[in-house]
Amino acid sequence: MAMSQERKGTIAVSLTNFLDSGCIVASSVALTAWAAAFGFGSMWTSILGAIGANAFGAAIGALIGGFLTDKYGRTIIYRYNLLVYAIGVAIAMCAMNLPMVVVGVVLSGLSVGAGVPASWSYISETSTSTKRAANIGISQFAWSCGPAIIFLLSLALSFALPGFAADGKTLLPAGTYGPFDGLLSTRILFLVLLVVALVAWNLQRQLQESKDWAEKQSDATEHESFGRMMANALKNPVNVKTIVFLVAVYLTWNLAAGTNGQFMPYLYAAAGNLDSVGQSLLGVVQWVLVAVCSLAVFSKLGDKVPHRVLFGVSALLALASWVCIAIFGAALNNGTTDSMGWCLWAYVILWGVSAGFSAQCFYALWGTELFPTRYRGGAQGIMFFLVRAALGIWSLVGVGAIMGDISTNPAGFFPAALIMCAVLVVSLVVGVAWCPDTQGKTLDQITEERYGKLQ
Repeated sequence: MAMSQERKGTIAVSLTNFLDSGCIVASSVALTAWAAAFGFGSMWTSILGAIGANAFGAAIGALIGGFLTDKYGRTIIYRYNLLVYAIGVAIAMCAMNLPMVVVGVVLSGLSVGAGVPASWSYISETSTSTKRAANIGISQFAWSCGPAIIFLLSLALSFALPGFAADGKTLLPAGTYGPFDGLLSTRILFLVLLVVALVAWNLQRQLQESKDWAEKQSDATEHESFGRMMANALKNPVNVKTIVFLVAVYLTWNLAAGTNGQFMPYLYAAAGNLDSVGQSLLGVVQWVLVAVCSLAVFSKLGDKVPHRVLFGVSALLALASWVCIAIFGAALNNGTTDSMGWCLWAYVILWGVSAGFSAQCFYALWGTELFPTRYRGGAQGIMFFLVRAALGIWSLVGVGAIMGDISTNPAGFFPAALIMCAVLVVSLVVGVAWCPDTQGKTLDQITEERYGKLQ
């Protein structure tokens, strides 16, 4: 049976999510090798984690992309955005010094952020009311495939092309692999992202414009500045309440998710004395679980099972994963590591299952449902900016002040785990208490119920 245009568009756009998460994890995996190659410590580790796709870079990109996608259409982003991404990962791939790493990380991060509002808006607007969650679930599946594939490649390359000498700290010199040094496996990871980005760009630039946006676009909107457009959006109390609700649900969850994505390899090394092979194995298992549950739970059940139930179960599992680290990981508090194996596996499994139908899935769905077409991209841009900027601050303050150098101070992660538990409780309570009633309704129906016919 031929694939529908709706599904083809969903798959093409979902590749942006793959590149988003893939870039975050590739950068995370590369941090240790870059630090050894270019001689920087925990300060630059924190900075690189904060300025790229995981935080500030994506935050600023989303703000820009949200405005452009409301003003010029959902597909305007797809003509150029992934070319910027390709340049960024190409620079990171070829990096010969720290400044090149910084430029590559920033460019790819900006591109990732710019694509998010357009992607989720496009998927939602081209989906029927009974398949909106299913298609968002496919995009989340693509998002989870990024880390799964990058970790699998990293695991395979760690056997074929090890980067460090036997002491685990000394990068193998130039000439180890022909003209290459121990950074070769890292460069291959970014090469994979470069190829996927070019393929995705070729597919996405052929997409037809969203009919929903085209029908509701007005001459007034076309000539509005970004400031005027957002000021008008924020004058509406319904918009403001919605932004507060979604940020409360997603920002809190994303602090824990961002910590998991960017810094957990450090915890694995400190808590379980795990080498790069063990770290990659834990990452593979976790992200395979995320991918499977994205399809099996959110995509299959998101249009059928009440959202409050699905969200509540996911939030409880996420909380349980960090409670496991905070309570049973007390070994971190005194620096011993012998008993941490089972605790890390429990964390990986609980978080992996929960993330498959997590707050991010519901944020992607609700963020497109709860705003009128005119402000849909811009509102998402504002919220994504707030969320990723907060994660950037946490990356700097949390890693620098609370965790420090985890590899030499395992106890530093214990208070961070308690903070993760606290923010996940907030996400759970807010999401369950104020879960919106949008299931099975068209976007126009939802907009009319919330804003009236004039919107």
